[in-house]
Amino acid sequence: MTDALRLHIYKSQKALITTHKSPDGDAIGSVVSWYFFLKNLGKEAHVVIPDRPADYLLPFLKDVDYSIFDQGFHQNVANFDTLYCLDYNGAGRVGKDMESFVLDFPATKVMIDHHPHPQDFCQITISRPEVCSTAQLIFECIEEMGYIQQLDVAVGKGIYLGMLTDTGSFRFPSVKAKTHEVLAYLLKIGVNHVDIHEAIYDVNTVSRLQLRGYAIAEKLELFPGLPIGLISLTLDELHRFHYQKGDTEGLVNVILSIEGISIAAFFVEHEDGIKISFRSKGKYFVNEFSAKHFMGGGHQYAAGGFSNETLSVTIDRFRSLVEELTPLK
Repeated sequence: MTDALRLHIYKSQKALITTHKSPDGDAIGSVVSWYFFLKNLGKEAHVVIPDRPADYLLPFLKDVDYSIFDQGFHQNVANFDTLYCLDYNGAGRVGKDMESFVLDFPATKVMIDHHPHPQDFCQITISRPEVCSTAQLIFECIEEMGYIQQLDVAVGKGIYLGMLTDTGSFRFPSVKAKTHEVLAYLLKIGVNHVDIHEAIYDVNTVSRLQLRGYAIAEKLELFPGLPIGLISLTLDELHRFHYQKGDTEGLVNVILSIEGISIAAFFVEHEDGIKISFRSKGKYFVNEFSAKHFMGGGHQYAAGGFSNETLSVTIDRFRSLVEELTPLK
């Protein structure tokens, strides 16, 4: 399929690059790397993000021509010949406001994504769930198309960002030998991994640390006799600690780091509903559970979900379903 992608890129002149709502590091890293890759090929490109990323991700968009869709998108889509869908495999992942924009886009749509079960809404689909991140998949596409010379530091920085954040700093089971081969190449061409680590992990505010400390000290619940841990935060609790987008990023992994815990669940109340994060390890998979019960999905060991019910009702429903989270036979 990369042959079809290469041919399309050759013919294309002006592209829109999109990613999913509430973009994480892999989403931002993917759009940044693909943007600079296309620019290196002499193409015009513009990035459209459904909503504002967390503050710590904004510096990575420096020198990128981008718009935030829910703050107003004023480009004439008729001027673009391609819509790239990066790090999402269903149009609903961009949110209700932007979904029809994606589905109704009048020209060629191209998906590059690593989540399982892609939906059929793009003319060109490159889907590899076995790859640790969409950012690494972008590297592989560039490599397979014979464009590796166009992969400079600007492209590589986005790729490193996506790989770093979607693998939990390279510790998840999705990391394979190829991942480290890609990392070695990125460092060889001059990507400064120290700066990227510091930009992601050394940007804590006092209120963020207080919120995380409160969540762990006061809201952590362990299920007796089961390898399950849970944290929940109400909207009032978020406001109490002056919550900013990204403040709870990675908190679900803290639960999973507890000795004896193999399944972590994190429930956060927002204005529009309950956002849920699941993580697991070993013989416990969470993606199908999330898809079945919480309008979510994702990878075997990392999945998201959502609920329109109240926080207490959502958590009670989770409690009633934990027996389904059993190890594979």
